[in-house]
Amino acid sequence: MDKQMILWAVVFVVAVLLEFASMQLITIWFAVGALAAFAVSFIQPSFGIQLAVFVIVTGLMLAVTRPLIRKIYRPAVPTNHELNLGQKALVIEDIDESAGKGRVKVNGIDWSASTSDGSKVAAGETVTVVKVSGARLTVQKQTEV
Repeated sequence: MDKQMILWAVVFVVAVLLEFASMQLITIWFAVGALAAFAVSFIQPSFGIQLAVFVIVTGLMLAVTRPLIRKIYRPAVPTNHELNLGQKALVIEDIDESAGKGRVKVNGIDWSASTSDGSKVAAGETVTVVKVSGARLTVQKQTEV
């Protein structure tokens, strides 16, 4: 193997290792381009042509697969649930984790609830939201100051 083949093999291996490390489809296009340039290096000794193949194949891979990747990796839609953190909530059903029950109302919306320390809270008390997990709030009792 000559130096150019070794170069393309190294570029391929590094790109694949980086891809495995990130799992974000960032370097896969370079790996495919390096593989194409490596294959061309068997029949074409000119480094310029090999480099052109690398750039063209990498560019084509990017152009063809990028729209597909964007469909797969859609950004999370913000729900503003974090706005409930720190809010005061009214307990509308006794919170008792051992019985698997508990409901609170925050800003007019009814939520399933549990306490952060496993304690029981009676209906009518006011609590503070400390965590949001899906449709369930974790709350803690108000501390008197």
